[in-house]
Amino acid sequence: MRRPHLPARLPLDPYILALLATVGLAALLPARGPAATAADLASTAAVALLFFLYGARLSTREAVDGLRHWRLHLTVLACTFVLFPLLGLAARGLVPGLLTAPLYGGLLFLCLVPSTVQSSIAFTSIARGNVPAAICAGSFSSLAGIVLTPLLAAALLGGDAGGFSPDSLLKITLQLLLPFLLGQALRPWVGGFLVRHKQLLGYVDRGSILLVVYAAFSAGVVAGIWHQVSLPRLAALMLVEAVLLAVMLLATWYGAARLGFGRADRIAIQFAGSKKSLAAGLPMASVLFGAHAALAVLPLMLFHQMQLMVCAVIARRRAQDPVPELTADRVADVSPAPERPAPRAR
Repeated sequence: MRRPHLPARLPLDPYILALLATVGLAALLPARGPAATAADLASTAAVALLFFLYGARLSTREAVDGLRHWRLHLTVLACTFVLFPLLGLAARGLVPGLLTAPLYGGLLFLCLVPSTVQSSIAFTSIARGNVPAAICAGSFSSLAGIVLTPLLAAALLGGDAGGFSPDSLLKITLQLLLPFLLGQALRPWVGGFLVRHKQLLGYVDRGSILLVVYAAFSAGVVAGIWHQVSLPRLAALMLVEAVLLAVMLLATWYGAARLGFGRADRIAIQFAGSKKSLAAGLPMASVLFGAHAALAVLPLMLFHQMQLMVCAVIARRRAQDPVPELTADRVADVSPAPERPAPRAR
């Protein structure tokens, strides 16, 4: 029996390095005056473009086909938009002992963000789980998050995220919902182009998010909000996020077993239900938090890298699990048919 071993090198996402470099650039050369206005307008346009592309890429047929596994998808959605927010609300007791109020607001926002798609699929595939279910679950979570994340943030974060003011709801509609619906409407005409230029559009996605990060952190540097964060507070935040990730990984794995899911489905539920999307969370934070978006997205950036490193280890260990034994019925189904005797030569 092979002993499980840790990977030789924990994955450090190159995109995280690019994000950190963008934060450093904003700290050294923040946008001020007319440059800040231009960066804010460019960031607004980038967010609208991102959600237009999200809508144009989502295949309606794939979404409808995925509804056949509705129990799994409801489980992932409950983990993402019910269990995660409840844990975030419970963390309110850590203020002001471990976390400051702004860092807690970012932590709670992290708990409201939808699940990832790409990394959930990749880790599910490595662990030999139900990849089609991971694809649909991640897609459904992203779609639901476009509506649920802003509404939950407005309800739970209150004034920190703008509340239910007409201005905040108008920004959500114009920058998030309207571009997404427009992308869905134009998908029959632009879907083929997006498929043919998938790699190029990936650079557009990531470049747009880098622009959003630069504008948000520039506003934070100019406003002087970084004086509110100390190294001990950052260490406490990382400890809280490590506990949060561990609780979700255990809850999704053993909770799925209690609900009667098989091994392949449990793997998909664990990876799709315990992760949070940096790509979806960053533009949403820029819309919901405005000038305070820098501190709001800091917990999400830290959690994103943490989840990649931990889930990479888990996926590799799951890949070494022995294949479940076949039942008698399944053996009969997969056993080859008896060979016919060769005809005698005349």
